[in-house]
Amino acid sequence: MRTKLLSVIAGTVILVSIAAVPARSHHSFGAEFDVNAPVHLEGVVVQFEWVNPHSWLVVDVPQEDGSVTRWRVEGGAPSALLRRGWNRNSLPPGTEVIVDGFQAKDGNPRANARDIEFPDGGKLFLGTGGAGAPYKDEDRK
Repeated sequence: MRTKLLSVIAGTVILVSIAAVPARSHHSFGAEFDVNAPVHLEGVVVQFEWVNPHSWLVVDVPQEDGSVTRWRVEGGAPSALLRRGWNRNSLPPGTEVIVDGFQAKDGNPRANARDIEFPDGGKLFLGTGGAGAPYKDEDRK
């Protein structure tokens, strides 16, 4: 009886501990981003966060009035990016980039990336295809 009671108490403590840890949820493209709000961002990489479930690119984008807007751009999962030839050092701070994607539904400077282009004309797919983001025909190849 005592062993059973200790097991129940230990199980309860474990469940309460797990419930207290905030969970990082995975979302579909349509839940957070607007396919009708494409964005074209030209700026400089501040940080490339190689994290699951999505990578994040932080870019400073200069505005016409001389101010700078810091955008957080969601990309594919690190495992998907690895298969496309990316690694955690692919976008060092200071890299000039052009990002095409879709803005967050709440209007904040946050977007879901599709393509990223470099000053030398090189272009890579950074997007989260398969999570509900719209495809271009060449993405399916």
